[in-house]
Amino acid sequence: MPEYNAFRVALQDKVAHIQIDRPDKVNAMNVDFWREIIDIFRWLDDTDEARVAVISGAGRHFSSGIDLMMLAQVASELGKDVGRNAEILRRKILQLQASFSVIDQCRKPVLAAIQGYCLGGAIDLISACDMRYCSEDAQFSIKEIDMGMAADVGTLQRLPRIIGDGMMRELAYTGRTIDGAEALRIGLVNRTYADQQALLDGVMDIAREIAAKSPIAVRGTKHMIRYMRDHRVDDGLDYVASWNAAMLQSADLSLAMAAHASKQKAEFAD
Repeated sequence: MPEYNAFRVALQDKVAHIQIDRPDKVNAMNVDFWREIIDIFRWLDDTDEARVAVISGAGRHFSSGIDLMMLAQVASELGKDVGRNAEILRRKILQLQASFSVIDQCRKPVLAAIQGYCLGGAIDLISACDMRYCSEDAQFSIKEIDMGMAADVGTLQRLPRIIGDGMMRELAYTGRTIDGAEALRIGLVNRTYADQQALLDGVMDIAREIAAKSPIAVRGTKHMIRYMRDHRVDDGLDYVASWNAAMLQSADLSLAMAAHASKQKAEFAD
């Protein structure tokens, strides 16, 4: 397993645990974070043994968002020419967007386990995950509005499909903080847990349950859900028919049916 500066990564029971590991900095997203997360998710995509991923944050908080020192560094690169400054900033924003798009595009389901602060860029991150879970003490805020800017790394694009357009607008315009109970009520998270340990235990249980399923079936399900986000229903129906014309010939199907009939647990190949 490679070593990282901003993360700890472990693989056990076919579940990859990707932990933001800067607890002394409230897991703020520094330069290493944005670079390493791309490498980690490429590894995840390429590693057949890893069937599901869980993202968490070390310490009391999930993440306080983008590291302000990194923003200062970007500001120091700007000069007097507006056009050239715009080109520098646009390129930087696109690079940051790519760091979270790899989560959205990952072939494996990605679950977020959130405790404490989940602010600014951390909302962009969890919006790219498949499912979100939190402890009761979690605090969520689209903080960019209080910094005089619009969120630009995925929140405004992905969150309306998770919590609805109206609620997303309220949180984006006001920057107000919501707790775990409200996050559950509006559909931002699937479930809440009493504390951080119960959160990690619960999310890992869900991840292991998914990892025990046919990886071909899980892969196809995620791919179809992502496809339908951007296409019409008839397009999606036609595409899944073509997809399953091949995938229904997988050995996983007969293995799953035999296991179901015999009330035994199936063991699928990676």
